[in-house]
Amino acid sequence: MIIRNGKLFTGEGFTEGLDVRIHNGRVHEIGYQLEAGLYEQILDVSEDFILPGFVDVHIHAFRGHDTMQGENAVRQMSRDLYREGVAAFCPTTMSASMEDTKLAVKGIAQVMHCPETHASVVLGAHMEAPFLQTAKAGAQRKEYFTLPDYQLFLDMACGEPENVRLITIAPELDGAEAFVREATSNGVHVSVGHTSADAEKVHQAADWGADHITHTFNAQTPLAHRAPGVPGAALSDDRYYTEMICDGVHLHKDIVRLIAKAKGSRKAVAITDAMEAAGLPDGKYALGGQAVFVKGSEARLADGTLAGSVLTMRKAMENLIHIFDIDPVSAAAMCTETPADSIGEKLAGRMVAGAPAPLTRWNKDFRMVGILD
Repeated sequence: MIIRNGKLFTGEGFTEGLDVRIHNGRVHEIGYQLEAGLYEQILDVSEDFILPGFVDVHIHAFRGHDTMQGENAVRQMSRDLYREGVAAFCPTTMSASMEDTKLAVKGIAQVMHCPETHASVVLGAHMEAPFLQTAKAGAQRKEYFTLPDYQLFLDMACGEPENVRLITIAPELDGAEAFVREATSNGVHVSVGHTSADAEKVHQAADWGADHITHTFNAQTPLAHRAPGVPGAALSDDRYYTEMICDGVHLHKDIVRLIAKAKGSRKAVAITDAMEAAGLPDGKYALGGQAVFVKGSEARLADGTLAGSVLTMRKAMENLIHIFDIDPVSAAAMCTETPADSIGEKLAGRMVAGAPAPLTRWNKDFRMVGILD
């Protein structure tokens, strides 16, 4: 299929006049006045905006299927997320037993190596445990937390570090420096999160190789004028990509704007941190074996602790523009190319030959119309 007369997001802005050919679930070619092949459809999108598919580097579950349930759940997530416009994602683990964590990572790896058709690409696991700080557990089960240890990680990763694209750790824990250096030397991106670290420790973690901040401002030391904590270091240190949950619950609108202004569209990463109720009605659900109560835009444990979100990437994009007043070009980058950049991904989230479908289509008011594949 050739998509014609759209305004294509090509990284720096929206470009008119370019055609894009999609073939076999990939962007095949981009150019001016592409010639249709025999029986090839031409779709005139009437000057709608065309974006690469979203990249979500932090998502636990979707529509009742959770990463921790293993291969079949990850496969269903990849099919369902594709229909939401997600081209690629990192299925994200919770703190759990060694056996359950290995099962989850094994399932992720199996989908990576034998992917579904017409489905979002699995880029590798985001392990959001177990090397976390108990004082900043959030909705994670702290009884499974332990100190950073590369051999333990390798065991959980089924002996293959490439099964894990990103791992969240608390850098103040004993063994953190050795772990970060070893992990990053083996191609794993390290994110600072669920941590009591002060700003100095966060800068030091970047010296070791960390380059990512997990759900900035949430489950970490706060920003204060004499103790800038994790957010202060993250916002001021250009080495860090900063995740943000743009659901209007986890972050005040001024905080989203602050992140956007401090980091820019090339370092601010929109994520969902979605749990299994995303895409489903209000009700009682689960996360990491704990009951979660969902009402409206909020997912909370019985004690009121936020437990992930019910956000989707299409809603995050719309929220960035319509609630947080982020310009559409920056919002598009924060939902596509920048998340990909944050984990070293070179194809997904970009309008380039070889990038995975779907593309997403947006009207002049920047409301998503649908997907193109």
